[in-house]
Amino acid sequence: MAASLIRILLSVAYLGTLTSSIFCGLVIIAARRFEKRRCSLIGQPLHFAPAISVLKPLHGTEPGLELNIDSFFRQKYSGTYELLFCARHEHDEGLQLAQRISGRYPKVNARFITCGEPLFLNPKVYSLRALVGVAEHDLLIISDADVRVRSDYLASCIQELAVSKTDLASCLYLGIVDRSNFVLALDALGKSVEMSSGALVADMLGGADFALGPTMILRRRVFDEVGGFEELGRYYAEDFVLGNRLAAQGRGVAIATHVIELVVTAKSMGDSFRSQLRWMQSTRRSRPWGHLGTGLTFAMPFGLLGFFTEASRGQWSRAIFFALMAIFNRLIQSSVVLKALGATKRLVPCLMYPLRDLLGSVLWVCSYVPSATHYRGARFHIMRDGTIAPSLPSDGAVVNAPVELHSQLPVRARPPV
Repeated sequence: MAASLIRILLSVAYLGTLTSSIFCGLVIIAARRFEKRRCSLIGQPLHFAPAISVLKPLHGTEPGLELNIDSFFRQKYSGTYELLFCARHEHDEGLQLAQRISGRYPKVNARFITCGEPLFLNPKVYSLRALVGVAEHDLLIISDADVRVRSDYLASCIQELAVSKTDLASCLYLGIVDRSNFVLALDALGKSVEMSSGALVADMLGGADFALGPTMILRRRVFDEVGGFEELGRYYAEDFVLGNRLAAQGRGVAIATHVIELVVTAKSMGDSFRSQLRWMQSTRRSRPWGHLGTGLTFAMPFGLLGFFTEASRGQWSRAIFFALMAIFNRLIQSSVVLKALGATKRLVPCLMYPLRDLLGSVLWVCSYVPSATHYRGARFHIMRDGTIAPSLPSDGAVVNAPVELHSQLPVRARPPV
């Protein structure tokens, strides 16, 4: 019995080592493909400068938010653009912070609106409906509150619609932290390497059939073409649905060459774990078969499995082989991806990535454990089709259920102060 178990464990270890090595090879090719495309456009004249409306949904404040918002007021863009901020209420701390920042830049066209309590289970989509309703321009850039950008963000992002001839593009991102915290650093590293690896390989093999929510560049009509805001508001991963439905219509969806920064703001280890698990649960529901296959792309769990199994038999040379293969695999993958994204500091993140890979495998396993999802004070379940369902507590009462939709959207514009 023991011998049979060891053979099974070794077979799994060898299989996982092989599949993760194949995936690493694909990542290398895809990352270098992206890097070549990104570098080829550096220094090129940016002729396409249409009028743009930048949409920024806000909900409260968080570490780094002031720097994030401020970076959008520092744009060097030759065309016309407006910044639109939306929160549920005028006393929202994030909205008030944006208004104070706006006072430092009187020449920037910024407007502030409130939309009231969300009538969709996805509150971001509800805010977007309000923002699009008051936007002056056809071309939109949607950006999350935790995004921080360079001064060439608008000028670079919008080029993708002209270059790729698409109606929707999104940006890869480098996860960053504003304070020294090992747990947050692992979270940020996963967002940089793990997420980008999957996106780049998918784009190389079959083209992007998804969008990435932190920054989306699109035309206003796209929302109607995928079913409208009320339809999108039923889903947790509205960015995926947006890109996936456009791709299903035979429309191109592009990954822009401009890379943004995504600030990780979890307040504790538990908060960080729940945030990462929420991403995993969302991916599992959006791409069930792809997410299942993701389990074979992790290297460290298979390397450790092989190490401990061979060590138990006294086969130390083989045990060390498994461990070194897994570590080397993850060092190579992280180095190549971070370089492709333009990261200037790579040594320490690369050395940390084997541990992040192990954490990612734990999150992957946990994503299959039935549980409620927590986000911004709300508690809900992500259903099999990716839609959101309100949680049912033990007494059967519905929590966080949407109220009946009103015919008039409660939006109030406010001038900068």
